[in-house]
Amino acid sequence: MTAAAVLAGWIHGTEPRDLPREVEHAVGRHLLDGAGVTVAAARLAAGLPGWTVAHSLGGPPQARALTGYQALSAPAAAMATAMLEHALDFDDTHAGGLVHPTVTVLPAAFAVGQEQSATGEQVLAAAALGLETVCRLGAVSPHGFHARGLHATGVAGPLAAAVTAGRLMGLPAARLVDALGIAGSSAGGLLEFLDSAADTKSLHPGSAAFAGVVAARLAAAGASGPPSVLEGKRGVYATLSQRAADLAVLTDELGDRWELTRIGIKPYPSCQLMHVTLDAVAAAVAETAVDPADIVDIEVHVHPDSSPFVCGDHTGTGPPRSTYDAKFDLPWSVAALLHDGAITIDTYTPQSITRPAVAATAKSVRVVSAPTEGPAAAAPGRAVVTLRDGRTATGDVPGSKGTPQVPMTDAEVLAKFTGNCAGHPRAGELADRILNLSAEDDLTVVHDLAHLIATDRHD
Repeated sequence: MTAAAVLAGWIHGTEPRDLPREVEHAVGRHLLDGAGVTVAAARLAAGLPGWTVAHSLGGPPQARALTGYQALSAPAAAMATAMLEHALDFDDTHAGGLVHPTVTVLPAAFAVGQEQSATGEQVLAAAALGLETVCRLGAVSPHGFHARGLHATGVAGPLAAAVTAGRLMGLPAARLVDALGIAGSSAGGLLEFLDSAADTKSLHPGSAAFAGVVAARLAAAGASGPPSVLEGKRGVYATLSQRAADLAVLTDELGDRWELTRIGIKPYPSCQLMHVTLDAVAAAVAETAVDPADIVDIEVHVHPDSSPFVCGDHTGTGPPRSTYDAKFDLPWSVAALLHDGAITIDTYTPQSITRPAVAATAKSVRVVSAPTEGPAAAAPGRAVVTLRDGRTATGDVPGSKGTPQVPMTDAEVLAKFTGNCAGHPRAGELADRILNLSAEDDLTVVHDLAHLIATDRHD
């Protein structure tokens, strides 16, 4: 039996009652976080090109994108939501697979859930199975897609969206295998944006969600996909990963070991691979008031798999090339943290990234390669800040805030959501609806509230 067949059989056969309570709880947290960052992006008018194009596709009025009002075809609605959700790079990350799980699963679940008039319980179950799928697909070959120059979310996302959609459509296991096989041919997402100010990374989830929903539809219509899409000699891992693949990570202990409970929630709207360094720098200066002008050296220990993404040749040499580029510029982000005392959505605005004083401090950041066991996104962090008078301050952290090593509490997740909703008076109502999705009859109220909060300038 192929890996896709094993996965599809599990997805088809798992009932909502089979989900452990801690899994339902984790899924609720991630749907809440995904909805919050989507609302924040809409409030800030981020991701407009993707949103505009998705809405121009039109189609039969099957679903609304989250925060939107116009009804679109389900694939277009999933595309619009996904591009918006990833626009601020504030969405969650699974360290083992270095994938953004919720950004393709939530859009597919909410769009197809509307199309199918699914219950909240059905949407929650489909989201759980999709999240588990995308985490495991990435963890089969840790950092392997990135090493090949591909965005792991763009590779695994279409397959996860396909099974999420297929589950809500009621596809039998054999058709889910076809959906996976079809979606695998849409897997991709070049990391070439790292050498420019391009927007393509934020667009990848939209393409993935769209392709996954369409793949499920094609399978339902009778189109076939290769059952060996994962392990085949021309399959996803042989073609798109540069590192060894262990398919047992995908298929073993399905239903017993839940990787989705290990998804990290971001405290900072920037690349996950720099978060542990930001936490280490914050820990170093927590006990001492430090004037950035007095700093002569900032030594940061960075995993070698992280460096190409957040410590490239252009980083720390001057102002970032764009607001999105700043989110992948570790030296500049460290400097911004030291100047502002925090990293927030406002850190990465056109006005903020042009500050000469921050760019000057960024030149003091010195990167030390620090290989460790395990994936880069789960590495510990260390920073040593040296002042002109010779004093030093050291910060060591076991992992970045929001990861399984240093998890966010439910209160912290809710606070992030409320902040992303700009403290809107109905944010609590939306949070309650999402966290209790299994008790909802449909998604209409969730979408109505998200649209209201994103568009109501109450402040």
